[in-house]
Amino acid sequence: MPKIKTHSGAKKRFKMSKNGKPIRGHANKSHILNKKTTKRKRGLRQTVVADTTNVKQIKRLIPYK
Repeated sequence: MPKIKTHSGAKKRFKMSKNGKPIRGHANKSHILNKKTTKRKRGLRQTVVADTTNVKQIKRLIPYK
């Protein structure tokens, strides 16, 4: 069986936790930050576990992480 190629975009966006759950960053943190509150921007810095509906697809994209 040949090796599976890792998706280049996915490997930059996702990491796997110790328990095998994909971790992602928040969107809406790159520009137009004036109208967003400090509290909201602080929350966007945090990482979060990806939704369960996307886990299977993410694991297929990054098989060796």
